[in-house]
Amino acid sequence: MTKFMNIIYDNNREFERLLAEYTGAPHVVVLDNNCNGIFLCLRYFHYHGPYHNEVTVRSHTYPGVAYAVKAAGYKVRFGFSPPELKGEYKLEPFPLWDSALRFTSGMYKQGQFQVLSFTGPFKTMKLGKAGAILCPTEEAATWLRRAAFSGRNMVSYHDDVFDMPEGYNMYLPATIATLGVQLMQGVAQHNPDLTMTYPDLSNPKHTGFH
Repeated sequence: MTKFMNIIYDNNREFERLLAEYTGAPHVVVLDNNCNGIFLCLRYFHYHGPYHNEVTVRSHTYPGVAYAVKAAGYKVRFGFSPPELKGEYKLEPFPLWDSALRFTSGMYKQGQFQVLSFTGPFKTMKLGKAGAILCPTEEAATWLRRAAFSGRNMVSYHDDVFDMPEGYNMYLPATIATLGVQLMQGVAQHNPDLTMTYPDLSNPKHTGFH
């Protein structure tokens, strides 16, 4: 058990270290995908502030983002936007950015939470299914990391103390983190923002968001 935990810890923390160095973020938490990262950030704000009961997202965005907002316990509000999304956008009124289409050096915005995506064949770094949260404080990183790991500390659950208010199975497998470490060795310093077209989720036919 100890050897298994060390593999997860060492591989994931090394990937986080390289991402922090590359993006300029003070702290990074890797996890299994972008939408879960957005969900966890919103749950973090629920406990630590700032708190608002409504989140505004683009009307044209990936549907998983809107569903993550709902799952986190917030009302979804759609702001008008063109079908094409380039780079990143802010989920108002929170200090939270969906940065799924941006991955370049020095991209971190001071004091913000930016959620990256390495999922799918079109992303700059292709890990199959993975994401990361760039965050401003060690306290936030520790909370988010534990929440993504079933509320656990990095010890056997037989020896752990469960004092988290909630926990989820959203951690990044060590095998994917290892691939991420390898790919970071050859990543370009400057990558252009990606552009993708999304459906209009504000259309009344999409009843799942209303």
